[in-house]
Amino acid sequence: MADTPPPQGAAPGAAAQPGDEPRPVINVVAQYVKDISFENPNAPASLAIGASSPEIAVNVQVNAEALKDGTYEVTLHISAKAQQGQTVAFVTELTYAGQFSVSNASRELLPAILLIECPRMLFPFARRVVADATRDGGFPPLLLNPIDFLALFRQQRAAAQQQQQQQQ
Repeated sequence: MADTPPPQGAAPGAAAQPGDEPRPVINVVAQYVKDISFENPNAPASLAIGASSPEIAVNVQVNAEALKDGTYEVTLHISAKAQQGQTVAFVTELTYAGQFSVSNASRELLPAILLIECPRMLFPFARRVVADATRDGGFPPLLLNPIDFLALFRQQRAAAQQQQQQQQ
């Protein structure tokens, strides 16, 4: 009996099964800050010792764009606005991107890879950039909580479907 090579990503010694398809392969080609801004419009008053903790609203959007030859750019746009009552303490916006090479992915699976798995890889780095920007702006670092990109993907899909139904 001839040995069959194990499926990609399988444990060593595992034999390929009939009907096994190769697993998708995701490679990070590059990652980078596309755009960043930090505003501290009420400094130095916003930095006063003893000021109450600000209310912080965070918004995250994920986009993906095909480049060429199985390469895609995935962007995380993160915005955070901190307010103390009606006074803005700070506003920061970050567009952090990665270029990914994706192979062995079906058309049905590709959106989930680009909008769930790729952002998961980018998020820790984007989180650090946001924390550094707020710290460098004179505030404690804004440490973003982990994001459920699957839930975000489902929300974006539902919103797109609803918008499409409204246009019909």
